[in-house]
Amino acid sequence: MVTCEWPRDTWGGTAHFIVRQAEFLRAAGIEVDVHDFVGARDPRNYLRAWRDVRRRLKTGRYDIVHAQFGQSALAALPCPLPLVVTLRGDDLLGALHDTEGHMTPAGRLLSMVTKFTARRADAVIVVAEHMKSKLADVNADVIPSGLNLELFRPMPQAEARRAADLPLDKKLVLFVGAPDLARKRYGLAREAVNRVAQRMPVELLLGWGVPHARMPLLMNACDALIFTSLQEGSPNAVKEALACNLPVVSVPVGDVAERLGGVDGCELCADDKPDTIAASLERVLKRGGRATSRQAVAHLDEKLIAQKVIGVYTRALERRGHANGNGKGT
Repeated sequence: MVTCEWPRDTWGGTAHFIVRQAEFLRAAGIEVDVHDFVGARDPRNYLRAWRDVRRRLKTGRYDIVHAQFGQSALAALPCPLPLVVTLRGDDLLGALHDTEGHMTPAGRLLSMVTKFTARRADAVIVVAEHMKSKLADVNADVIPSGLNLELFRPMPQAEARRAADLPLDKKLVLFVGAPDLARKRYGLAREAVNRVAQRMPVELLLGWGVPHARMPLLMNACDALIFTSLQEGSPNAVKEALACNLPVVSVPVGDVAERLGGVDGCELCADDKPDTIAASLERVLKRGGRATSRQAVAHLDEKLIAQKVIGVYTRALERRGHANGNGKGT
């Protein structure tokens, strides 16, 4: 498994979904070695990664190369083994400016690179159906990032608040994402919550720089998740909140409409205006209680997702004429 995104922060970073997939693939019987590197938009880093990957492939230990994110596949091309590429969001959609939120020349180049690597892969996975429209000449399997449903599970709210040392006497709204990353639009979430705060005691809680294992505690402690991103593939925070039965108030982005469809206790906003978001959030907070959403994400259990990924591996091997593989791993 080759990736330029791997948790390197002391709190675990945001790429925990790649770690989780590797762990569940191992639990399913696949031997997985991970080659992670820092790309940082520096061609020299990719050249070093390419040399390192070539060196590892010469050992003959592997059946499959699985690149996580389109740009990571550059380190494996041309690939002597079947190549699977998972596209997860801005690699295909194009990265936005960190502070201004518009598409950058580097973002457009990233999308072009990703489409280039996808055309050279034996199999492509995208994490949401809407991403397939960006791959007109490539067939792709839609396999969202999975959930650890043993970690993200409901618990009594009062118990969660006490464990997280949070107040019991006000409504708490959770925002998950980097507050200084423009596409997450923390300012929009804060403005919507401030409008609601004029009519009821409510506080916006920032879930950032928090160890991943603590997120279920925060999700069970809060009354709603507010999601305001400008661009997403298949946002994990929304799915994790649903697994905890935390009501979600979200703008229409990524595959959120699909996730919230038919789920009682959540609201998909008609647009991304502060008044619209505030009205939806206020309705959810006044209604109170939890969402009935866990069952809606049961099919995203990482155990089931791992089996789907293994199915893609098998088809990639067959496409290269290695139906049985060598039994060694990824």
